[in-house]
Amino acid sequence: MSQLVIVGTVAFDAIETPFGKTDKILGGAATYIGLSAAQYHADGALVSVVGGDFPSEYLELLVSRGMDTSGIEIIKEGKTFFWAGKYHNDMNTRDTLATELNVLADFNPVVPENYRDAAVVLLGNLHPAVQSSVLDQMAEPKLVILDTMNFWMEHTWDALVAVMNRVDVISINDEEARQLTGEYSLVRAAQKIQEMGPKYVIIKKGEHGALLFHKDEVFFAPALPLEEVFDPTGAGDTFAGGFAGFLAQTQDYSFDNMKKAIVHGSALASFCVEKFGTERLQSLTRQELYGRLQQFKQLTQFDIELH
Repeated sequence: MSQLVIVGTVAFDAIETPFGKTDKILGGAATYIGLSAAQYHADGALVSVVGGDFPSEYLELLVSRGMDTSGIEIIKEGKTFFWAGKYHNDMNTRDTLATELNVLADFNPVVPENYRDAAVVLLGNLHPAVQSSVLDQMAEPKLVILDTMNFWMEHTWDALVAVMNRVDVISINDEEARQLTGEYSLVRAAQKIQEMGPKYVIIKKGEHGALLFHKDEVFFAPALPLEEVFDPTGAGDTFAGGFAGFLAQTQDYSFDNMKKAIVHGSALASFCVEKFGTERLQSLTRQELYGRLQQFKQLTQFDIELH
């Protein structure tokens, strides 16, 4: 049984932050997810689409990290999805300068035959109908993780509700959780979301960490206080990739193991923001990751004495 199927964009990004700007560089949700999950040597396949303008060395990079790219369709006469954005000084808000769907506009994902029995499926942020079509191709995954955003809540509500009913875990930010449920309290919001299908709800709070909800249980993982955040692009996808990669590799989908997976995802996301695009994930070593996991441990470990 193969371990992990990752569906999402493989793309070009152009990014501007207070620290500088880039031309077109490697980006896309599936790229960040794949590079992050690869840290756990999970047997994973990327399902996406690119144009004839997409450099072969980018695909070779993903293959060199152990990712199967046979599910990435190459439309030779088309152009690759492109996004450009500019971050404000607080690094939490950004303006989208350009979104060119190109070949993504007619994306019809095809999961490679030998990955249709994968244990874990991570549906990156795409049209909910596209996400559903992937699930239709899968045998019986043990865990389905969904990432979505406010755009789909506003424009494709029915399709989003339909796919949410088919997943085990949803990963969204606090603003999206409130929009999805109309609840200000994140505890109430998580309860409502669980009623819509997902058994586990991850609510990301950016530089303030992430919450994991399951029935009446709640777990909080902090974000590491960083001296410098260079580029937040892809941090959420990197988080999701670390979470999914850890679960796929350990093959333990319990709430207790998900707690560990969230910390692993947070640790990887803390590396992602240190340089532009995927640069830091490409140079990351297992030793560096282990060191950062130790920092997370120290951040949250304490003894309580009652006097």
